[in-house]
Amino acid sequence: MNKHKFLTKTIFVWLIAAVCCFLWGSAFPSIKIGYRLFNIPSSDTASIILFAGVRFFLAGILTVIIFSFVNKKLLLPTKKSLPKIGVLSLFQTIFQYILFYIALARTTGEKASVIQGTSVFVALLISCLIFKMEKLTLSKILGSVVGFVGVILVSLDIFTQHQSGVSGEFLAFLSTVSYAFSSVFMKRYSKEDNPAMLSGWQFILGGAVMMIFGAAFGGKISGFTVKSTLLLIYLALISAVAYSLWSILLKYNPVSKVAVCGFMTPVFGYALSSLFASEGQKMGAIGVVALLLVVLGMIIVNRTLRQKFIAIIMIILYNLFTEYLQ
Repeated sequence: MNKHKFLTKTIFVWLIAAVCCFLWGSAFPSIKIGYRLFNIPSSDTASIILFAGVRFFLAGILTVIIFSFVNKKLLLPTKKSLPKIGVLSLFQTIFQYILFYIALARTTGEKASVIQGTSVFVALLISCLIFKMEKLTLSKILGSVVGFVGVILVSLDIFTQHQSGVSGEFLAFLSTVSYAFSSVFMKRYSKEDNPAMLSGWQFILGGAVMMIFGAAFGGKISGFTVKSTLLLIYLALISAVAYSLWSILLKYNPVSKVAVCGFMTPVFGYALSSLFASEGQKMGAIGVVALLLVVLGMIIVNRTLRQKFIAIIMIILYNLFTEYLQ
């Protein structure tokens, strides 16, 4: 089986995507734990951005090293690819993760994971309406509406609580919009450039910008131990492995086929956050309904019977997770 056939076969796309989504899902509790280990308070925005910058700069270096070895040549950007790396670093790393890290400091990992699941719908709408890369069908519209209802449900307490400043839920959604744009840009740019090269160097550039920004505004990171250092390396590997594999899938498949796999991220994120970083603020029945609506929206968007079947299996697995957590 040649490379193109392997990377476009549905079962392999779903298996690779599942690995990516599990890694991304594990990032929610890992970042929350990282705040505690590195002594970063939720109000210290500069230190939060510095922490994120260190992670992604390291992730970029690891991506370049790993995939240079895989490709048997050093992955270096060309003069033509530099503007593409700049655009990707803005949307994939700088905008997305500044918003995402600050959001996680202001809301629970469970809520953030559900909201991040809407990247599927946002990416589809951007691909269809702005870049005209795909046709906007009734199923895509209906699925997007159902998914956004889920986000509204999980964010209801924004309207019932008196909060100062911008809510974590809203920042998490803006982060999702930025990520959706980056997915569409990666699909376009990877037609001419190696997606792993683009991923690695945009992480390096974006991470460097975030470190400079965070340090310039007084950000500090302390508490380096074997445990905290290993956690930081793990977070870097999440980005290096997951985003590079995801970018390769985008290179060989339509945005909708890959993006719909993202429904697994909120499932993994919700379950892992509840297990490892529970903050004593469970979402309860409304949270479960919200998550199921997001997943249902993704199923509606997806048109193939096989993918619908796999999605239903994932819902069953999620229910098993929640039964276990109870």
